[in-house]
Amino acid sequence: MIFQDNIIKEYLRNVYFITGTPCGGKTTVSRALGEKYGIPVYDIDEQFTVHQQMSDRAFQPNMNRNFKDADEFFGRSVEEYKKWLLDNTREQLDFVLLDLIRLSQDQVILCDCHLTMEEAKQITDPSRIVFMIKEPKDLVEDYCNRPDHQGFRDFIHSATDYEKAKATCNETLRSLNEERYHKIKESRYFWVERDEKRSVSETVELVEKHFRWRKL
Repeated sequence: MIFQDNIIKEYLRNVYFITGTPCGGKTTVSRALGEKYGIPVYDIDEQFTVHQQMSDRAFQPNMNRNFKDADEFFGRSVEEYKKWLLDNTREQLDFVLLDLIRLSQDQVILCDCHLTMEEAKQITDPSRIVFMIKEPKDLVEDYCNRPDHQGFRDFIHSATDYEKAKATCNETLRSLNEERYHKIKESRYFWVERDEKRSVSETVELVEKHFRWRKL
């Protein structure tokens, strides 16, 4: 069954999306906005296990692929790793959209997610999406230093050759996001680049202004 874009957009009219490139500040801004406005935040990473349990290996093979250890996971080529990440995200998107339709009919929902500009064009209006971006260099260190990514930190450090695993992961994320990063900056979409000199509250204000939200 295929739904036309205008139907999806109508059913997602109460959903605001915060997406972008890795470590751009999506989760930080989403949580800050959710707390400030009392809006539920739907984090697709937190929902992955739930969706995986509902998935079928025949239809979502990438979501169901098992790796015996970090050596096998990070031992893939950059192209293999990159393709798996893309396909994995694409398979989960169907679950995400159905969740958002169900949850947002009577309330505003803020979605912390991974969308390409092509996907954004299909499911939402530019006024309801923000791209949080960061130049995709040395992202593994950023991931490992985040309190909510300690599972990833422990996993990559369990690799026999941590430096090789780190290099593979960094190159995969760079390859996956470098062109996307530049295209977002050249697009008509509203984007905010991560700047350590700008406070979280200042960044939140930029997103609020774009969404035309005002705290009463």
